[in-house]
Amino acid sequence: MKYGRTFNFSAGPAMMPEPVLEEIRDEMMNYRGSGMCVMEMSHRSKVYQQIIDDAEKDLRDLMGIPDNYKVLFIQGGATLQFSMIPMNLMKNGKAVYIETGAWSKKAIAEAKKVGDVIVAASSKDKNYTYIPDCSDLDIPEDTDYVYICENETIHGSTWHTLPNTKGHVLVSDQSSMFLSRPCNVSDYGLIYAGVQKNVGPAGMVVVIIREDLIRDDLTDLPIYLQYKTHADNGSMYNTPNCWAIYCCGKVFKYLKNLGGLEAMAKINEDKAKVFYDFLDSSKMFKGTVVAKDRSLMNVPFVTDSAELDAEVVAATKAAGYDNLKGHKSVGGLRASIYNAMPKEGVEALVNFLKDFEAKHNK
Repeated sequence: MKYGRTFNFSAGPAMMPEPVLEEIRDEMMNYRGSGMCVMEMSHRSKVYQQIIDDAEKDLRDLMGIPDNYKVLFIQGGATLQFSMIPMNLMKNGKAVYIETGAWSKKAIAEAKKVGDVIVAASSKDKNYTYIPDCSDLDIPEDTDYVYICENETIHGSTWHTLPNTKGHVLVSDQSSMFLSRPCNVSDYGLIYAGVQKNVGPAGMVVVIIREDLIRDDLTDLPIYLQYKTHADNGSMYNTPNCWAIYCCGKVFKYLKNLGGLEAMAKINEDKAKVFYDFLDSSKMFKGTVVAKDRSLMNVPFVTDSAELDAEVVAATKAAGYDNLKGHKSVGGLRASIYNAMPKEGVEALVNFLKDFEAKHNK
């Protein structure tokens, strides 16, 4: 790491690739001869239009997004989507949700304010430490969509096999695993991701929505809460989060130059293996998620006591490994090892934890 930067294991806002940050730094005061920082320029200018157009094109290239899907850059973060999705997609007033952790649980609570929510499967019985079998769900015919949180940031589980929706629209919150591996967009009706975890700075969500799901009959819904508003105006109905779009665009191009999502997936698998191999061999530390459902992005783990957990958190912070305290709702420890976390960061943390365990057991 350069410039005295720390290995930041935060669940978000999280690390960004150093080459991207360096490029942003070099363009800070004068973006490509415009005489302005991107933070200063009009979103209606030709130079900014090129920035947002390039960002969308590079994301489409990365994910292979079909032409019949719209890419939207919306403020409000992923949390606003908990409400926007049922408001826009509940034609029959009914949706199926799969409960796999804190974020799907929050989404369920918001959707219940809009319509009838059926929780067709849940892993609550074992504290969200696994993904339930969703190969044969009981889905009513008039269900508008099936909703999953594809990677649970807090509980550290991920979907490696998508649910069988029996022909119904699949909606996925991909916030904490967005662009970490290849994605067949055609499997989904709508994908969304808060960008601050795995792509860019906080303050925005990317929504990828199939065009036939964008409705024009929602006249009573506030205009900003309609996907049609953002689709019809190229994400510029109002001033967008210009800075976040610019930074995300840099990350999209960085990932393309890296070799795309296949290359990124290989990197993520390699560095996650370093961490999970350590947890599986350790006597002091243990992972909390069943092996087959482990996230490559968020790794929750614990010791035998909350007191020892706290001691480890303090020791790692003092050693320069930041944000390893588990979420306040679950405790323990958590290492978020998103795309921008280098393998050397994971290796360094593992070596530190090995030394901590060895000294503690003396």
